[in-house]
Amino acid sequence: MHLPKHLLAGVTVVMAMATTTAVALGATHNTTGPTVRATHAASGGAKVAVANSGLGRILVDGRGHTLYLFAKDKHGKSTCSGKCVAFWPPLLASGKTLASAGAKTSLLGTTKRSDGRLQVTYNHHPLYTFVKDTRKGQTNGEELDVFGAEWYAVSAAGAKVEKDDKASSPDPTSGGYGY
Repeated sequence: MHLPKHLLAGVTVVMAMATTTAVALGATHNTTGPTVRATHAASGGAKVAVANSGLGRILVDGRGHTLYLFAKDKHGKSTCSGKCVAFWPPLLASGKTLASAGAKTSLLGTTKRSDGRLQVTYNHHPLYTFVKDTRKGQTNGEELDVFGAEWYAVSAAGAKVEKDDKASSPDPTSGGYGY
């Protein structure tokens, strides 16, 4: 069968577009186990910023989702693997990590995970998101004690943030006048 040149050119363009799309999709598809969300900037690096929340000013990823530390992690190394990663996806970096909106570049780093990928750290704490934080500003993972230790949002200084029960209820001995 002999096709006119203009049809052959069109088929070639369509085939090239399909190949490019397949390569692009393959490059972004993760098939290495549980679904792991990773926030990446256009440059390939993760973004870390500071945002206001009900816990105060905390670290967030490029989508505005709360970043957590795991109290079981020691010496900058992640101890969250297997089922833990399905609930607490690590913040991964495949390029330079970007600090913005109050986050400090000097506190950013990476640590190598057991699978060889690089996880973003802040003040030597490996960073994670929580699957039940589906919108910006949510802190559903705060102080959960699962997988062997507690999880905490991270402050701009790189420390764990704890809920302030005193801020939500007045001191009954103060008489309500703040004395």
